[in-house]
Amino acid sequence: MFFDDGRVLAMREMILADTEEGRRASLAKLLPMQRKDFTEIFEIMSGLPVTIRLLDPPFHEFLPKNPEEAERLAADLGIEIERFNDRLRALREYNPMLGHRGCRLLISHPEIVEMQVRAIFEAALIATRTTGVAIMPEIMVPLVATRAELEYIKVRIHETARAVMAESGKRFSYQIGTMIELPRACLLAREIAECAEFFSFGTNDLTQTTFGISRDDAAGFLASYDAKGILGYDPFTTLDRQGVGELVRIGVERGRQARPDIKVGICGEHGGNPPSIAFCEELNLDYVSCSPFRVPVARLAAAQATLAGRGSTRVA
Repeated sequence: MFFDDGRVLAMREMILADTEEGRRASLAKLLPMQRKDFTEIFEIMSGLPVTIRLLDPPFHEFLPKNPEEAERLAADLGIEIERFNDRLRALREYNPMLGHRGCRLLISHPEIVEMQVRAIFEAALIATRTTGVAIMPEIMVPLVATRAELEYIKVRIHETARAVMAESGKRFSYQIGTMIELPRACLLAREIAECAEFFSFGTNDLTQTTFGISRDDAAGFLASYDAKGILGYDPFTTLDRQGVGELVRIGVERGRQARPDIKVGICGEHGGNPPSIAFCEELNLDYVSCSPFRVPVARLAAAQATLAGRGSTRVA
């Protein structure tokens, strides 16, 4: 969504801006692009549930990977290369996947939240008009570890919703939920659920942060673990029931204690893995979400688990 040629330049411009004013100018370029994307999605889904995760990747994923690319980008943006490199150094992180990303990034730069949710709400109003069906977006906040993080971002979402309603003269409904992808969030799911209308367990990151294993580097040693009988499966393919699964179980139970009607599911590659789907049925999750090419397998696995009397998980 952000990596197309016309968008990635505006995204990079926003990232490299060192003032809020500069970031807002770049976000103003991204707003119509996001609004168009979301309008098309809402129109295609025509009233079916649509969950949109707010910006999650760390900034480094959008930045140049070598000096030649850096020089080209600096020229495109009209920035002196020395100043450009200074800004790159300031943004560099030692462990970006556990660094300034997800809700942490959104809290540091709430103007990103404002742009994205404005695009969502304006798109929902357009799609409601074109389809004749009331669109209710589901907005998901990533990488939450504390209730306070979610509450801070919720305030910004509500403020933007009120502004869009005032400007349009139209009222609309929406839901706010969160990714549960850190062990702390699982353990504190009861208090997080008090201000979330749905949970989506991000089992890719939850597996990384529970095992302390980088998903991108695991292939280098998991084969050896398998051969030596230490771990007979890939935990990034099949959900680890004893560790990661137990955290999911705790999170589901505690979340439902605080909010019995909370919608709960998982997203990630485990959502298309039959043994993992069977575990989701045991927890009576409401849905599993996976990449498109895994949907047929996920549907079949969910149906088999349902026929076995385990539940009625929906595939998204």
